[in-house]
Amino acid sequence: MNTQTILVFLLFAVALIYVARLIYKSLQVKKDGCGGNCKCGVDFSDIKPIKK
Repeated sequence: MNTQTILVFLLFAVALIYVARLIYKSLQVKKDGCGGNCKCGVDFSDIKPIKK
């Protein structure tokens, strides 16, 4: 193997690790009770339930 092939394989491995890390982080459960893309900082205390 020449140097160029080794560099291509190394770059591919680094990209694969990066993508795997992104997927792993997106699938992890948050420990603060929030699911991720929610608005946990919003105060819902003034909202009244709708009565039918």
